Amino acid sequence: MDYYLLVDMATELGYELAMSGAETFRVEDSIYRVLKTYGIESEIFAITNCVTVSIETPNGKPLTRMRRIGYHGNDMERVERYNALSRRICAEKPDAETAMQWLKETSANCRTYSLPAFLIADFIGSFGFSLFFGGTVLDGFWAGLCGIIIGLVSKVMDDLKANPFFSTIASSFCMALAAYVVAGFGLTDNVDTVIIGALMILVPGLLFMNSMRDIIYGDTNSGTNRLVQVVLIAVAIALGTAAAWQVTIPIWGQPGGAEIVTYSFFVHILVSFIGCVGFAIYWNVHGMGVPICALGGMLTWAVYLIAMKLGCGYASANFWAAVAAAVYSEIMARVRKYPAITYLVVSAFPLLPGAGIYYTMSYILQSNTEKALQKGTETAVIAGVMAVGILLVSTVVRFYYTMKSRRKNRKA
Repeated sequence: MDYYLLVDMATELGYELAMSGAETFRVEDSIYRVLKTYGIESEIFAITNCVTVSIETPNGKPLTRMRRIGYHGNDMERVERYNALSRRICAEKPDAETAMQWLKETSANCRTYSLPAFLIADFIGSFGFSLFFGGTVLDGFWAGLCGIIIGLVSKVMDDLKANPFFSTIASSFCMALAAYVVAGFGLTDNVDTVIIGALMILVPGLLFMNSMRDIIYGDTNSGTNRLVQVVLIAVAIALGTAAAWQVTIPIWGQPGGAEIVTYSFFVHILVSFIGCVGFAIYWNVHGMGVPICALGGMLTWAVYLIAMKLGCGYASANFWAAVAAAVYSEIMARVRKYPAITYLVVSAFPLLPGAGIYYTMSYILQSNTEKALQKGTETAVIAGVMAVGILLVSTVVRFYYTMKSRRKNRKA
């Protein structure tokens, strides 16, 4: 057996998963299972910027391969394809050359949307979430255009190889500047809902979900690293929008706005579905995965609204909604044989505190320390209870399948 090629293949598989935005435990588990299929015991260590694979060959010589993981995006199509490939290799156990060829074919066959399709997704997602946060249809329209601005600026920053922190500042600044200019001419009803709807594109939802799942599986280093990235991106969003506010306020003053619109239950869950469709496409979900993911978002928000009507506070309502999102994601993952993270990141997206980040920054700029502290605390609580809900379901599911595996082994 060509152990060098086999280790190369397994390492490349893990590398591709990591570059696509997969959780650390999935990267390590996929490599371990593939090598185990060939009777090879291995040691795998993966963090957010590196994956290392080490084995001992039959002649007693150690063999180690390491790949550095650079800046990467969030591509659910590639996560699903490479996850399916690892399952196929484990099931069919081809020779190393064939497995490597399958890996190359998988890379070549991964689908991606065109730039215009991604920009349309930016518009849909921003439009839906602008209404979701109480904006009018007019606000939703301008939010959609601001979402397109974020998409274009992000594309330019990616082409220039700009680091994510600067790219987020530039995108949020350009978007907020456009929104404040439009508001200055009186063309919006509520500029806050315009900005919040568009800002949801920049909210690091997948990073947050992956950090929680890494922590639950014991990958504390990776989980903490991702959480730090989440905080830095939130800071970058605040800095960009704050800079735009500082530029425009001397010209037009503090922008006014109409009252937040209160929509009915069914309209609210409908706009959450629309927004989630846009973000499913944004994360490169294809086919039936798009409406299935969006249905998860609609279900999650329905649970939140029902919990609030039953008298729950915002913290407990977010907890139960996060539990619903996690349960839905685990069920869909097993029904469709795809990773749960694909469904979880979209299903839980309506709960992410994008509005909290914006209003906290806004109150700080207004020197309203009391309200800033209140909104910042509320935002942190929402993120915390979301994490607890997701971790609870993940833990229960993991326990269930561990016990099931042990019972199966005893019978064997």
